Amino acid sequence: MSSIEKTITLNDGTNIRVKLLGDEHTDRPLLIALHGAPGLSSLNEPLASFAFLADKLRVLVYDARGSGKSDSQGSLADEQWISDLDEIRAWAGVETFILAGGSYGGFLALGYALTYPDRLLGLILRNTWACGFRGSLRILKNIFTSPRISPDLDRQVRMWSGNVRDNEDGANGLAEILAIYTPAKEMNEEEGPAAFEGAGDDFKMRWEVHNAAWSSSVPRFDVRNKLHQINTPTLVIAGRHDPICPVEDSEEIHQGISRSELVVFESSGHNPSADEPLAIQKVLSSFLGKISENL
Repeated sequence: MSSIEKTITLNDGTNIRVKLLGDEHTDRPLLIALHGAPGLSSLNEPLASFAFLADKLRVLVYDARGSGKSDSQGSLADEQWISDLDEIRAWAGVETFILAGGSYGGFLALGYALTYPDRLLGLILRNTWACGFRGSLRILKNIFTSPRISPDLDRQVRMWSGNVRDNEDGANGLAEILAIYTPAKEMNEEEGPAAFEGAGDDFKMRWEVHNAAWSSSVPRFDVRNKLHQINTPTLVIAGRHDPICPVEDSEEIHQGISRSELVVFESSGHNPSADEPLAIQKVLSSFLGKISENL
């Protein structure tokens, strides 16, 4: 399996780190996978979930503007991230592609599908919402009532409203709730904030990017009444034990998108690719096989 990692420069001068797996000179379909958690995650997250497909597709992952090793200049809003995605699509040399997004990446994937409806061959949405304001309130309710954690309530309100004070405040807020991202089990010694985005990547969390997203874009994000406009074959994935993006959110998306199928992973939390990797790989391969048959 070949892969290239490089920095590309967008039209406004922003440098973006991208990684492309698979033969770049093939006519195989392109899958672009988005990471979640602006400022807190990196391309390592979708890379771990979708790299297994590189023998069948070209797989492109990247650090979004303001995340990982990409620049943080310019607007840090959903509209800009969606525009950046289309520039990266053009850089990859394709008119149409398959798009995958989990968690916050799912917000952006839904936004892209509505903004550029003719670009997508398929859409994969993992553990995400269609309404930001409601989702934020539900997160706080689930955090405050979880018997597994004892968080600082004021700090969690700051986190989920985009008002983190500084890096220490943010790191402490994430560390105290990280256990509920996975099904009930003991966390191993290596798990912590670094595991959230992928350790060993010289990664620095950018809480100012998180704040920008959660204070501005998330309260405005609501596509519930637009889901019916999406006519792309769509796979909706949920983890049964996810308190961040509960199953009912995925059910709502599935009901709104007519050409969608919903798969719930019964032993998973916020990321079924980490909790049930073999099972989700089977589901992804089946869905993508159906798309390939229609190309």
